[in-house]
Amino acid sequence: MPGTHDLSRRGLLATGGAVGLGALLAACGGNGGGRAAASGGWSFTDDRGQKATTKSRPKRVVAYVGTAAALHDFGVGDQLVGVFGPTKLKDGRPDPMAGSLDVNKVTIIGNAYGEFNIEKYAALHPDLLVTDMFQPPDLWFVPADSKSKILALAPSIGFTTSHVSLPRPLQRHEQLAAALGADTKAAAVTAAKARFNKAVESVRAAAKANPGIKVLAASGSPDLFYASDPRVYADTSYFSSLGVDFVVPNKVSGGFFEPLSWENADKYPADLIFLDARTSASQPKELAAKPSWSKLPAVKAGQVIPWESEPRFSYAACAPALEAFAKALRDAKKVS
Repeated sequence: MPGTHDLSRRGLLATGGAVGLGALLAACGGNGGGRAAASGGWSFTDDRGQKATTKSRPKRVVAYVGTAAALHDFGVGDQLVGVFGPTKLKDGRPDPMAGSLDVNKVTIIGNAYGEFNIEKYAALHPDLLVTDMFQPPDLWFVPADSKSKILALAPSIGFTTSHVSLPRPLQRHEQLAAALGADTKAAAVTAAKARFNKAVESVRAAAKANPGIKVLAASGSPDLFYASDPRVYADTSYFSSLGVDFVVPNKVSGGFFEPLSWENADKYPADLIFLDARTSASQPKELAAKPSWSKLPAVKAGQVIPWESEPRFSYAACAPALEAFAKALRDAKKVS
């Protein structure tokens, strides 16, 4: 899920200084059009319909951290040399977005929205850049004001992750992992996929067994409470197709959510709150200080569960998330 304030922030590029940048750009040979593939070269067509081509299978891949973590779950290993996006917490521990990716073995070229150190990126001699697209064709966490310089260094791949149902981005990440040489038929991958499919049926069964439970997907911040539009996000739209009854806000702003003042946080009655769990969003412990939060029926009933609003698009990541959601839905009481 795009941040509750991230979508309005652009161009906060942290380059680490411009000295030597021109030389680094030249050394990587980028000219904005990607690299032409020789006969028998490697190519992959992304969700913009653009074909990324290289002379051989990419050996040095830089990706948005959640994308890198998903590819890692599918078996991509040492090819992942750099990441950008929320990778490390202030105390040095990995951000949950990093999944099982070893964040100490990759170069972090930006750790927050607007941060993308072009010199570090160029120094990695990238073969490929991969990220999500919440607002296609915009590449997630690639700063708009320096996009042309960044995309001149290597071919790019963007995966649509909004206004599509969850199976689609899962399939696309798996396809790219396979194209990069990962064994997507490995036991760990196939077991995760089987677990995911079983979890899907658990969500479907929970929705059927406990009808009438209203679920609100939401995100909190110090100043505003955001009611998210479930039709936009890959996971919530998929859950809706499985029978889950989500609240649909009627004044969506910016295409993703309706911002509400905390005084109006009770605008949409809900029995279960699916709360944005990203480290950039306010969590229940922080929100407890807000009387309007504590008075919400779902909060008083203890029916608030974490929502990975930017899912890691792998079966290994999504299966446990679906299991937890199914249990919460199955156990929820009507309180609104």
